[in-house]
Amino acid sequence: MLILSRKLNESIIIGDDIEISIVDIKGDQVKIGINAPKNVKVFRKEVYDAIQEETGQQRALQSTLSRHWMIFLSKILNCG
Repeated sequence: MLILSRKLNESIIIGDDIEISIVDIKGDQVKIGINAPKNVKVFRKEVYDAIQEETGQQRALQSTLSRHWMIFLSKILNCG
């Protein structure tokens, strides 16, 4: 992990097209601005983690439903 110090109104550049700026500092809270292309998804980590968990649950549900559907079809096709 790279750790950098920045002051108010200073920035960090990532690659050629992502800029992270320190916009405000109040007590122990730092506000940052992120300037990135529209195709770059930017999330707070807790939001990203929730999305990943939900996506994993949806995949598990789809897998379970697919398995049940295949069993159901197999039973129908074998009975006919």
